[in-house]
Amino acid sequence: MAKKKATTVSVKDRLRALYQLQMIDSEIDKIRIVRGELPLEIEDLEDLIAGLQTRLEKLNSELDAINHEILTKKNANLDAEALIKRYEKQLKNIKNNREFSSLTKELEYKGLEVQLNDKHISEFQAKVLHKEEVINELKSQIKDREEELNLKSKELSEIIKETEKEEKALMKKSEKAKEIIEERLLASYNRIRSKVKNGIAVVSIEREACEGYKIPPQRQIDVRTHKKIVVCEHSGKILVDASTLFD
Repeated sequence: MAKKKATTVSVKDRLRALYQLQMIDSEIDKIRIVRGELPLEIEDLEDLIAGLQTRLEKLNSELDAINHEILTKKNANLDAEALIKRYEKQLKNIKNNREFSSLTKELEYKGLEVQLNDKHISEFQAKVLHKEEVINELKSQIKDREEELNLKSKELSEIIKETEKEEKALMKKSEKAKEIIEERLLASYNRIRSKVKNGIAVVSIEREACEGYKIPPQRQIDVRTHKKIVVCEHSGKILVDASTLFD
């Protein structure tokens, strides 16, 4: 439907549409309040799980690197032990002191190399145990958070399913009410709504007051005649007189 030109619509008609828009939007707000903090909680859980997954990938990568180091040291020991056996065999056929001294030093060196590798292997294995404990704990956390996410997502899905039809109908009414409201006035309405917790941008005067603030007599007349847009000096909200707005 094409939007009517603001010049063809009276101030009273625009205020009436604005007040109706506020009533509709407040109903939409109530529906969305039913969802509570679930959307934000779900988003936080998704971010948390993503962070935990990233940490898990890093830990698994570190674990792979440690296991690779253990394998490297074990292979080095196999090579060293093979040389030790070879040198020990050569010692049986030694011909002079020089060869004996050289082989003895090689045997000592290789023996120390095996000991050092064994020490490193033990240290790496201790790191592996620690990493595996942290990884298992992290996996448990991820599983718990994923179960929580599934429950909250299911709960939100059920709430949306229950209120979706009503919300869509209200959204259509909201769009229709906007059709005769000039863009500048609508922008002011949306700006006020965004700044207040309850989303109320249009209020009806009650007992000559606006949300507890006394309204001067002349401004009360301006509000009741609906010939111009009047804003509350205290709250910054748009004022109407609902008792005469629909006359």
